Amino acid sequence: MKKAYLAAIAAYLVLYIIPLGVRPLFIPDETRYAEIPREIIATGDWIVPRLNGLRYFEKPVLGYWLDAASILAFGQNAFAVRFPSAVAAGISALMLFLLVRRFSGSNATGLWAGVSFLTCIEVIVIGNISTLDSMLAMFVTLSMVSFFFAHSEARFQAKIGFFILFGIACGLAFLTKGFIGLAIPVTIIVPFLLWERRIKELFGFPWISIAAAVLVVLPWCLMVHFRESDFWHYFFWIEHIKRFMSDSAQHAKPFWYFIPVFLGGALPWTFLLPAAASGLRNDFHRQPLTRFFICWFIFPFIFFSVSKGKLVTYILPCFPALAGLIALGLWRSTNPAKNRLFNMGAALLAVLTAAVAIVLTVSQLVDLPLPRAYSAQETWKWMLGAAGMATWAVFLWFALKAVDLKKKLVWFSAAPLVMLFASHFIMPESVVERKAPGSFMLRQADSIGPDTVLVADKDLAGAACWFYKRNDVYLLGPSGEMSYGLGYDDGGNRLLDINQFKALIQNKDRTNAVVLLARAKRYRAWKASLPEPLLEENNDPHGSFFIQF
Repeated sequence: MKKAYLAAIAAYLVLYIIPLGVRPLFIPDETRYAEIPREIIATGDWIVPRLNGLRYFEKPVLGYWLDAASILAFGQNAFAVRFPSAVAAGISALMLFLLVRRFSGSNATGLWAGVSFLTCIEVIVIGNISTLDSMLAMFVTLSMVSFFFAHSEARFQAKIGFFILFGIACGLAFLTKGFIGLAIPVTIIVPFLLWERRIKELFGFPWISIAAAVLVVLPWCLMVHFRESDFWHYFFWIEHIKRFMSDSAQHAKPFWYFIPVFLGGALPWTFLLPAAASGLRNDFHRQPLTRFFICWFIFPFIFFSVSKGKLVTYILPCFPALAGLIALGLWRSTNPAKNRLFNMGAALLAVLTAAVAIVLTVSQLVDLPLPRAYSAQETWKWMLGAAGMATWAVFLWFALKAVDLKKKLVWFSAAPLVMLFASHFIMPESVVERKAPGSFMLRQADSIGPDTVLVADKDLAGAACWFYKRNDVYLLGPSGEMSYGLGYDDGGNRLLDINQFKALIQNKDRTNAVVLLARAKRYRAWKASLPEPLLEENNDPHGSFFIQF
């Protein structure tokens, strides 16, 4: 097991830590979640989150604090702003390992619960970008693990301690992403206790947890209230109630939206779900841990599906439970009949990965009436991608040939590692130019002086603040997520329509340069209404424009 633990730690470092700084920051989310903590550090205001100098009340403050601490430790770079997400994924896997090891009685099952969690595509993607969801999932996982330990504990003092830890975790989840950090545990615990026929526990020890959570959240909640009395109205009503219930909610999606998201996000383990379900079929009604994982996965999934507003990242807190069920189910699939389901899933995935390798190679070498993912100068990228997919297929073949279940799982888990690590390096340059304009913007930095008037659209405003170290950027067109902050007296004059922007450029008393940063589609729509610029540069026909007047 020592070798297995070391191998799992090495895989985590390769997938999550080492490649963090390889890719540039993507717009708009990563630059936004980098800029807010940068402004916290620059202004010294650790209470009121701000973006572009404007009040930004969409989330509480803990995630920004963690990002700011990482920036202070590692500098203002991509590695630093992604580091908390990667660490959060690792801690979630560790807590899942401890839970499954303790209540399954097997080190190996616990280890594979952590490994399957860390190798799910959704967990890897979110753990390698700057966002709050990985940190939220970590605190939710801590709360659920603490609750189950408390639920299963017979010793009074230990039970109290676990319930206190549960409350602290819920409070930290709330400070990361709001009331959702409290709602998720409720959607899990209530049906689980009903299933266990222990519903009376809701009226006992949980009051200790509530007190602990209140003590965690109260200091900042009071400080932000006294600083910004409107925070809680906006945060509760707009960011929670309207997003959950309104038909015009931000990111509105149909009820079934998360089903394909789950199937894709659970890869490569999606192909082993029938084998895992077979292992759980005759045992789940006798195992509290299995029932707990079922409630942990199903009820938050339904909760998020009912919500009108949906994003791919929302169901991340369901994945620790899914990984636990996969580990428990596969380790109970020891007879040949159940291994056939394993082999069928692995064989199908092997065929698909081999097919992807072949299609990628043929599309780059043969002149087909299809767009190529890579340019002629990026041969090494597609070759590395094809090699990664081929390696995946070969390792799956070894998994099929292995007889021992442990060896099968080792090969299956190791199969995607080469491809997953390579994916950080082989992103097509066209995608990078469109979604990560940082290097393009920095090439124009000499044109930006302290008195330059910076104007940007909603996608590039956060990037302009981050790369040019400014918090006074004007917005042209839709205001996006800065609309609330722009509504204050100290921010409203920075939202421009096309006529106001044109008047700004043509102002005869103007002595400083005006620079517009805009996505290509928007700039082309505005261009006919604007005077001839002094400078017009773009990094890609579908990317970003830098225009100086």
